[in-house]
Amino acid sequence: MADNLGKRSPQDASRINVHEDWEVRYWTDKWQISREQLMEAVKRVGVHVSDVAKALGKSQ
Repeated sequence: MADNLGKRSPQDASRINVHEDWEVRYWTDKWQISREQLMEAVKRVGVHVSDVAKALGKSQ
């Protein structure tokens, strides 16, 4: 099944899929951070939203 490009939020809200550009944009817009900041946080703590949010000092 193809991705639904009309979606406004991640399909699995507990994980960040860094391989989907629209999902990276969702999280960077939500947290007002750069793509590089998101990628670095994911590299340090993994893809779980709660861990990334904590690493960035943001709320989920």
